[in-house]
Amino acid sequence: MSLWYIIAAIVFFASILIAKKNTRKTKKNLPPGPPRLPIIGNLHQLGSHPHRSMFKLSGKYGSLMSLKFGNVSAVVASTPETVKDVLKTFDLECCSRPYMTYAARISYNLKDLAFCPYSNYWREVRKLTVIELYTAKRVQSFGDIRKEEVACFADFIKQSASLKNKVNLNQKLLKLSASVICRVGFGISLKGSKLENTYEEVIEGIMEVLGSFTAADYFPVIGSFIDRITGLHSKCEKFFKAMDRFFDQSIKHHLEDETIKDDIIDLLLNMERGEVGLGEFQLTRNHTKGILLNVLIAGIDTSGHTVTWVMTHLIKNPRVLKKAQAEVREVIKNKDDIKEEDIQQLEYLKMVIKETLRINPLVPLLVPREASKDIKIAGYDIPKKTWIHVNIWAVHRNPNVWKDPDAFIPERFMDKEIDYKGLNFELLPFGSGRRMCPGIGMGMALVHLTLINLLYRFDWKLPDGMKVEDVDLEESYGLVCPKKVPLQLIPVLTQWT
Repeated sequence: MSLWYIIAAIVFFASILIAKKNTRKTKKNLPPGPPRLPIIGNLHQLGSHPHRSMFKLSGKYGSLMSLKFGNVSAVVASTPETVKDVLKTFDLECCSRPYMTYAARISYNLKDLAFCPYSNYWREVRKLTVIELYTAKRVQSFGDIRKEEVACFADFIKQSASLKNKVNLNQKLLKLSASVICRVGFGISLKGSKLENTYEEVIEGIMEVLGSFTAADYFPVIGSFIDRITGLHSKCEKFFKAMDRFFDQSIKHHLEDETIKDDIIDLLLNMERGEVGLGEFQLTRNHTKGILLNVLIAGIDTSGHTVTWVMTHLIKNPRVLKKAQAEVREVIKNKDDIKEEDIQQLEYLKMVIKETLRINPLVPLLVPREASKDIKIAGYDIPKKTWIHVNIWAVHRNPNVWKDPDAFIPERFMDKEIDYKGLNFELLPFGSGRRMCPGIGMGMALVHLTLINLLYRFDWKLPDGMKVEDVDLEESYGLVCPKKVPLQLIPVLTQWT
């Protein structure tokens, strides 16, 4: 009996030694990162603005940093070099998505383009949206709609100017974007739609939910319970149902009016009926709604909030505002028919837009990616299934890349071939690679047309008693980061109004 005890002890200790040896052999060279608390990991270090907190941490732990969120292992890329590795060098290995509870709910169980894992279905949907909705020809074909909606918006500003009323630009610019997207993407007017009175709350609510660090994703056993206590679950359901009603209304409108042709809903309905194919896939109604989700939320937020941030920085920098207006008025002169193509001659205004997108990227922390296999970046091991966060805000505020990164200086782009279309890794407001936002052309066309009208037709001043120093630059946090305190300005009629 004692012999068996001795044998068992030998086997036991031998097993421990072998296990330790194997552990040493398989130990990963992970990127450095801050110490973690039990159970929650580094969640307590994120704060209310995770992109800012991660940027601060990266200053101590490096351009590629390891973090732990509950059960999830993650890395954060924070410099042009590491971001290029993720979005270009290892784009294929890093372009899938982890499963995210509320993103799955809002996207009809990942039937969309933004949150769907990399797959054959994703490739087909990407091809569909790029070819059918976001080509240069398609963007140009919607030009009349943009002109009509911007003209109505300008009329409202003109009326406010005549009454010397201040205008809430956050609110009005979001409404302008919503009006254009409803007509372009859904074939109906915002007025009278299911979103007419709630579009601002619904869109911003969805973005807040999608940008939240969700307990259900990090704590599989108790996470859903925590989200119900915090109200995140009920908030998701509320905004999802409001959006779903709008989709039902838009689809019903198309089914009842056979004269509506050649828009995205018409194409998707034909696919549902099998009249048009999507590769090997047969679309259901939930597929249609999932694809429409990206058209709705990306289209409205991108242009509306971008113009708001541009106007914020212009009013806060009178020198830049004066210079931008002088250029616009010199190029447009006494022409009342302003065209989107006029932006090609407005070199300084294009620099103002780039500088705005640098300082206030609308998606400062890109939607998380997931490594589909073991890879090595910057000499560090990134194991399969690791979540990968790309901190665009950190890249845009990097003092090694940008001189005086917190200052608004459009002239920094003078004589520099740097654009925001995904090829320059020091300026990536719309991402890069396979997961880059496909709707840049559509969104920026409205940004350009709106800004030219605002700067050409009106002068702008702050409400009485308010100084330039009082203009707040704080952003709200969500998947998209709009200006937190609404920008309220008083328009002044000019000779061109």
